[in-house]
Amino acid sequence: MTTTDLAAEPAAYWTGVAYQALIAFTRAHLAEQGVSQPQFWLLRNLSAADLSPDGAPMTVPELQVAMATYLRAEDDLRAESDVLVAKGWLLRDDEGRLTITEAGERARVAVKATTPGLRARIHEGVDDADYVAALGVLQRMIRNVT
Repeated sequence: MTTTDLAAEPAAYWTGVAYQALIAFTRAHLAEQGVSQPQFWLLRNLSAADLSPDGAPMTVPELQVAMATYLRAEDDLRAESDVLVAKGWLLRDDEGRLTITEAGERARVAVKATTPGLRARIHEGVDDADYVAALGVLQRMIRNVT
């Protein structure tokens, strides 16, 4: 395609294609690590060493609120948390609050250690200046329509 042809392409289509490809790639990578993306998010959101400010126990509805900006419609945090409880990575108390265990923290650290390689693969052949420029363009397009 020529530059003129590319300039006429719909941004919404290509951002959607990119989103689907990147999510599928990321989720496949995490599955190779023995964890789903929602399970990894649960571990991260319950860890005081990661996204949780204090490591306090949280219910599934509280976690859904915390993850509202990146959960997908098909993500079932209740089912995903059940898997992590069965693995011994989370504990659920009588009120349904979840807490990360030492085993869960070790799993979170191990999976998180693989994410720089994941990012490197996604960014292969894309220099930082081009990446920043692309994000700037997308942010401008968002501002144009909101």
